[in-house]
Amino acid sequence: MNIPAELKYTKDHEWVKIDGDIATVGITDFAQGELGDIVYVEVETIDETLEQEEVFGTVEAVKTVSDLFLPLSGEILEFNEKLEDEPELVNSDPYGDGWMIKMKISDDSQLSSLLSADAYKELVG
Repeated sequence: MNIPAELKYTKDHEWVKIDGDIATVGITDFAQGELGDIVYVEVETIDETLEQEEVFGTVEAVKTVSDLFLPLSGEILEFNEKLEDEPELVNSDPYGDGWMIKMKISDDSQLSSLLSADAYKELVG
């Protein structure tokens, strides 16, 4: 299981890469493995401002549909359009080409609520 040390994580299995006040968000290698083959990613919240832990989209796998939870409050700026034609990128490259959204962080004090790689590793055992 791949858990990059430079990223932050949520208990809901999203990862966050911080670059100034912009965060790139996706689901973890653990999450994509639990979901199985991903067939569709839906994000209809572009240009919306949401609160931490609100649902920003869904990911559909062969077995199930799961909500995606925003790791930090802020505005959804961009959806990874590659996922429209290639949702399987979330399975093959969850931390690279399989990213889901970019967002502008509105409250950077929330960063302290995210998990480190070590804490996430403990969570998923």
